[in-house]
Amino acid sequence: MKKHLNYLLLLSLPSMLIAQEVKKDSVNTIEEVKINLNWQKYKREKSATVSKMPLRDIENPQVYTTITNELLKEQVVTNFNDALKNATGVTRLWESTGRGGDGAEFYTMRGFSVQPTMINGLPGINNGSIDPINVDNIEVIKGPSGTLFGSSLISYGGLINIVTKKPFSNFGGEVSYNSGTYGMDRVTADVNIPLNNDVSIRMNSAYQKENSFQDAGFTKSFFFAPSLSYKVSDKLTFLINSEFSNRNAANAPMLFLSRFSPLTFNSITLFEQNYKKSYTSNELTISNPSFNLQTQMLYKLSNNWTSQTVLSRSQSKTDGYYSYLFDDSNGDTFTRYISKRNGETLATDLQQNFIGDFKIGNFRNRMVVGLDFYQSNILNGSSGWVNGGTVSLLNQSDSGQANLTQAGVDNLLAGTNEPNTNAETQVVSAYVSNVINFTDQLSVMASLRVDEFKGKTSYYATDEVKSQVALSPKFGLVYQIIENKVSVFGNYMNGFKNIEPGLVNVDGTNTRVATFDPEHANQYEFGLKTNLYKEMVSASLSYYDITVKNRLMADPNNPNASIQGGEVESKGVELSVTVNPTKGLNIITGFSTNKSEVTKDAPAAGYLGLRPEEAGPETLVNFWANYTLSHGKWKGLGFGFGGNYASEHKTLNRAVIGTFVLPDYTVLNTAVSYNNDKFNLTLKVNNLLNEKYFTGWSTVTPQRLRSITAGLTFKF
Repeated sequence: MKKHLNYLLLLSLPSMLIAQEVKKDSVNTIEEVKINLNWQKYKREKSATVSKMPLRDIENPQVYTTITNELLKEQVVTNFNDALKNATGVTRLWESTGRGGDGAEFYTMRGFSVQPTMINGLPGINNGSIDPINVDNIEVIKGPSGTLFGSSLISYGGLINIVTKKPFSNFGGEVSYNSGTYGMDRVTADVNIPLNNDVSIRMNSAYQKENSFQDAGFTKSFFFAPSLSYKVSDKLTFLINSEFSNRNAANAPMLFLSRFSPLTFNSITLFEQNYKKSYTSNELTISNPSFNLQTQMLYKLSNNWTSQTVLSRSQSKTDGYYSYLFDDSNGDTFTRYISKRNGETLATDLQQNFIGDFKIGNFRNRMVVGLDFYQSNILNGSSGWVNGGTVSLLNQSDSGQANLTQAGVDNLLAGTNEPNTNAETQVVSAYVSNVINFTDQLSVMASLRVDEFKGKTSYYATDEVKSQVALSPKFGLVYQIIENKVSVFGNYMNGFKNIEPGLVNVDGTNTRVATFDPEHANQYEFGLKTNLYKEMVSASLSYYDITVKNRLMADPNNPNASIQGGEVESKGVELSVTVNPTKGLNIITGFSTNKSEVTKDAPAAGYLGLRPEEAGPETLVNFWANYTLSHGKWKGLGFGFGGNYASEHKTLNRAVIGTFVLPDYTVLNTAVSYNNDKFNLTLKVNNLLNEKYFTGWSTVTPQRLRSITAGLTFKF
């Protein structure tokens, strides 16, 4: 395994010496994206989303990684997790469960869990999985970003924003078919049609069916994303993006290690022996139909100011069977708990932004002033939970196997139900951010947000949550040592989280429901960014330190109550590099190391002084290189190779229970392709060495073994 890591790092070495800037904008406009295929394909040099104003990466004091559509095509990416394997310092904790409220995949970033919840910088809720067909690029924005994005849908470690494909002025498109291991069939289409000089529509669609690598389980999904751009005049433009999707899946239940008793497992061996056991059946499915709509109006008020008005609507449903396996604390068996889930998540977001680029005296100012209204409702009307049998890892047996049918489970669930609930959140926000250029090389960013949070919940006796107000500042400084080539930067960033009501126990006898103050996270970061050698090297190196204060912790006088005052510290180093050392050769690589620790907590909880379980592996490495012949008889023939390394991960880590470690792993991938103006042929092998490896978050989840995908794309 260490040999694989050394090989991976050796291949990454050239990218730490050479890399390239961008010839491509982060497309948040409706204009056609023009790509120079001979040069950098793995980077977007500008983004209008990260700072809510157009800024080049080298002049932005915040760190972010872009994963481009061109890279996803080269890697034959058919799922969102494989796409994010190209992001520095990001790895998946949980696969999609499909359950209501938080059924999407969980990742970890800078020591904190996060879900992909943003589309074009706006809320995009999904309780299932995200299809990559409509992705122009993915922006992995690092650090607590509450100042510009609020707190409801993001993490202290950052956020994952999907920038969708936009209509453009020419007719064109492509149709693809991919077939692969485990019965995978995937058909996609991307068609752009200009109706006239001012109106264009673009349609992206995908259908995919795939079985699990285990003895049962599958996913079947359909995705359709029409978008429209309408240039009414030189000043007024409309853009509409919509996404319709439905995912139907039979998911393997996650294996939860016990959180209440001392650990009875001390080795991964027993889990490896059950690697291909799913402990489910293809009859027990869960469905996640989702809908996202974004309408945007851009109006040019003057040469210096633009108005952006945006309405976003999201709807994601959950309907079907969800189960999990919970440790019986005997070193062998797990009990299955199963329910039929029925829920819906609704979200509405309305933003009004005024974006300016103007001078005061000799100083250039780039500013955004915005108002934001966000509302979400999480509805639940599910069945109760029942015992669905016992699984033995030692015997590889399942006492509930006979009942793993719809009829069998429905019979067990008859007469059970959960109370109907509706958790409502409303957030009204105002924010301002300004970048001042004191010289061409020195710029300063100053930003501030104020949020008023209100909510209603059915979980406690009180329905109304008292209003909470949070202020979130942000400051950044960039000095370009070599203008447009090398810059040093530093930032202070703030994030916050509104806390739902909970139980408090003031004097040991009076337990009651109470509201809490918001949590706050503060990050200090500094680093270096480069754009060197005729736009051939693009890199960022940074050190960050995040402290989260005012976290809820167990009340030492009452284990069923909570008090505030907990603290977590997360610090680390990240290096991201994209390289185009010669025509046809593109490299992307990243290295991250993170140290996280609970620095203040109630000792009885068992977390004090330990690494949080959501923090994931301490060290992550990602690498991908692709070389395509640019001339001669075999012009268009390409070869790709890369992979990921993750250090060991303490999936359960509590002093009162014990620690269970998931081993480190190295997963290697390779691809070969042939591309010309009319068609593209690809062959991709994931997990080349058939590595057995696990992920988790107090869970132990086996990951996919070797898979092969072949694809054909016709372009027009």
